[in-house]
Amino acid sequence: MAQTQDIRNIVLCGHGSAGKTTLADAMLNLTGAVKRPASVDDGTSICDFDDEEKHHHHTIESTLVHFDHAGKHFNLIDTPGYPDFIGQAIGAMRGVETAAVVIDAHSGLGVNTRRVFREAGERGLGRVIIINKMDADNVDFPGLLSTVQELFGPACVPLNVPLGHGGDFKGVASTLKPPESADGALIDPKSINETLIESIIEVDEAVTERYFEGKLPTDEELSKLIVTSVAQGSLIPVLCVSSKTGVGMQELLDALAQCTLPPEAIEREAKNEAGETVAVKADPDGPLVAQVFKTRIDPFVHKLSFVRVFSGTLHKDDSVHVSGARKAVKLHQLLSVQAGETHPVDSAAAGDIVAVAKVDDLHTGVCLGELELPKIKFPTPMVGLAVTPKSRGDEGKLSGALQKIVEEDSTVKLNRDAQTHELVMNGMSELHLQLLQERLKRRDKVEVDTKEPKIPYRETVQANAEGSYRHKKQSGGRGQFGEVHIRMFPFPAETDPAEFCTKERFPSMREYHYDPEHNFLWVDSIVGGTIPNNFLPAVEKGFKERLGRGVIAGYQVENVGVEVHFGKHHPVDSSEAAFKTAGSMAFRDVFQQARPGILEPVVVVHVTVPGDKLGDINSDMSGRRGRVLGMDSAGADLQTVTAEVPLAEVTTYARSLSSITGGQGSYTMEFSKYDLVPGNVQKEIVDKAVLKEEEED
Repeated sequence: MAQTQDIRNIVLCGHGSAGKTTLADAMLNLTGAVKRPASVDDGTSICDFDDEEKHHHHTIESTLVHFDHAGKHFNLIDTPGYPDFIGQAIGAMRGVETAAVVIDAHSGLGVNTRRVFREAGERGLGRVIIINKMDADNVDFPGLLSTVQELFGPACVPLNVPLGHGGDFKGVASTLKPPESADGALIDPKSINETLIESIIEVDEAVTERYFEGKLPTDEELSKLIVTSVAQGSLIPVLCVSSKTGVGMQELLDALAQCTLPPEAIEREAKNEAGETVAVKADPDGPLVAQVFKTRIDPFVHKLSFVRVFSGTLHKDDSVHVSGARKAVKLHQLLSVQAGETHPVDSAAAGDIVAVAKVDDLHTGVCLGELELPKIKFPTPMVGLAVTPKSRGDEGKLSGALQKIVEEDSTVKLNRDAQTHELVMNGMSELHLQLLQERLKRRDKVEVDTKEPKIPYRETVQANAEGSYRHKKQSGGRGQFGEVHIRMFPFPAETDPAEFCTKERFPSMREYHYDPEHNFLWVDSIVGGTIPNNFLPAVEKGFKERLGRGVIAGYQVENVGVEVHFGKHHPVDSSEAAFKTAGSMAFRDVFQQARPGILEPVVVVHVTVPGDKLGDINSDMSGRRGRVLGMDSAGADLQTVTAEVPLAEVTTYARSLSSITGGQGSYTMEFSKYDLVPGNVQKEIVDKAVLKEEEED
């Protein structure tokens, strides 16, 4: 088992087709960790071992591998480059200290390159840039480096420069210790040396002061400070390589050993049982602090939970506290993971990553130990498909298979439509959902029928209104009676209920109830027992039932407040059922008077296309009710358009973009906010919902 200070945890991330998986395979072969041929193209890749990955020739899930080099033990996580699978990269980032962002030397910066660079920065990771495929034709290295520095900042400084490119790419020259002669260098390494040293020593005032007095830092000082500079972001090393030919690979491994971060380089915090923030130190003898950052359902060993140990030591057969579990959980087996293979280990100390098999209480994001680490924030899945099994009797089988997928992928959500009772699977994109269907068919032998993507609209109100509903029914024997009077008002998102519910606003308020899921507030202002206390929970149930069912178009209601201020009851005929109905119907009637509106999800898209297609993209966005926010160079002749656009207009955008650009465009999409739809669009949505309801009746 490696010492904590010698462990290096790295995530390989970047845009699709940058060669991340080939790079990981090459590292494993070069270090002797795996001794067999490996190629993504012919299906023999070490990291792309899943059937879907072999079929599509690109990574779909993050893959953990490990190797040793220069006295360091590397845990390397290869991640997908397609933005549809960004959740895999985000999960992997929780388990590492360094993000190696891989860029295709020929294609330049793809849209997902920016996304992962930003995500890594927001998480406080050290960052390294690897420019791969230097053996490609028509590489403009000086231009690409200029674009990288323009977009990511002057901290991006080459640690080596290429000697030639294309078929002439024959090596790399160090900029930290430039050679006397660097024939074929695309940039003179000596011209970068001063900038590089200044970026490294910037983190130490004493060394910087001596440097400007004419005393160069020692090799020992540079070796120590280069790690600190990467940790603090004053240096983002740029390295050149061809993973396919192997040129620059040895230098890349040496550089990763030299400048990537050890576990203790990042300061992490957690909360104790009292809710106090405490520092987490990478100490094998400290209290256990660990977290599951990935889950995989393996056909042989079933569920695998990938655990990063941040503090303490985890031992085989330990019973540990797990967040959300009622009692201590015993970990019968710890596994070292090498892509698709696992091997038992006895322990894992601070800094290491292991897998735990067959423990139901472990899910992505849960913590092991007494301290609670921050939750892993995954993007919101916005594209949905209603799914039903093709074969009758497969409902139970489908349900179990979908639960496996939700366990594995935190960007997949399931919900059952309250009106249609359809099971809706939400994912990041059309492609994402398509690959999930393939997995259902291959792994679980379940084929599904799907219906058009469902947009998660929401209903709300835009004005105050009040009214009442009397539920009265007499049909022999005991009757039903309940009357509820309410005032309804908009309750904007992120409003603090405690600050909102004042005696000035609600003079007769006794208490308030808040439902964060729907951002729904209801205030109890009943005076004189006009509605007995024992019936008020039933009124609340009526409200919540209506929140789920919707009012004008059958969509979930949110951002609404209700004050119950009066009512009537009958000593014999009143019941919980009567007041539940009265509450639901009062909500419905008053909602319709309070200028009901429909909210739609709005996403931010980053579309990268050749420069001559900019006009077409801008015009297309305008036709989709989109609003262009800006444009940036993406290197070479590529431009990235950033726009806000309603999700309903881009659920099948991949096909449209391919048609507009002849397959040369790419994009990322992330949820931004909910916004009111225009009146004409609202009418279409409501009319469609009414027609569907009439057809079902």
